[in-house]
Amino acid sequence: MTSKLQKVALVTGAARGIGLAVATRFLEDGWRVAMLDILGETLNASARALDRPDDVLALEADVSDPKAVEAAVEKAHRHFGRIDALVNNAGIAVFKPMLDTTLEEWRRVMSVNLDGPFMMTQAVAPIMRDQGSGAIVNIASISGLRASTMRVAYGTSKAAVAHLTKQQAVELSQYGIRVNAVAPGPVDTAMAKEVHTKEIRADYHDHIPLNRYGLETELANAICFLCGDQAGYISGQVLAVDGGFDAAGVGLPTMRGERRNL
Repeated sequence: MTSKLQKVALVTGAARGIGLAVATRFLEDGWRVAMLDILGETLNASARALDRPDDVLALEADVSDPKAVEAAVEKAHRHFGRIDALVNNAGIAVFKPMLDTTLEEWRRVMSVNLDGPFMMTQAVAPIMRDQGSGAIVNIASISGLRASTMRVAYGTSKAAVAHLTKQQAVELSQYGIRVNAVAPGPVDTAMAKEVHTKEIRADYHDHIPLNRYGLETELANAICFLCGDQAGYISGQVLAVDGGFDAAGVGLPTMRGERRNL
């Protein structure tokens, strides 16, 4: 396959975690990848570690900055000549009680988590339209499907991303562009390991039917599937990749006979 025929994916938040796992999976599937992240040093180190200089482009940019978004997308398009998939993965979180969350914190979370996917899609969709096809996957969250404490800004932003996905899917379908979202449940990322205490992890295990955290590679598998040809008739969907967490009610520990004595 020549480079001109290879599909190209643009992945935001690609310096580490789920974004890096997605970029790696795309490369394994024969795609070329533009990796975008605000963490320039980490991004460049991750791109070098992939050891695919002909197939990887590192783009340092803030997805909440309109000019940076426009410049990054233009550079990716100019470098590869096409963009077949966009994964809007970049995101931030503020874990504080609602009454302690400042307006500045609220706005920053919204600007990255909601404005980012909106602006990235606005910049990439015309390229896909001119190509006659494309796939976009927005990364929502289980926190956008069910409420939890300490997540008023994060959860609300991700709920908005889920609806943004449906709006984009309906409006962009006329151009052959599919738009879906993946809503991760608890995933064993570096951030989760930092902020989830032993007690929090035990609580999640109690309420996840599969009784474990997800893996970054498992999220990447779902995301890359939705970007590929096998998902050609799937659009406007929000797929919870969460071990059954969103489907479950209360009572799992008792049903398992594993109630913890804390």
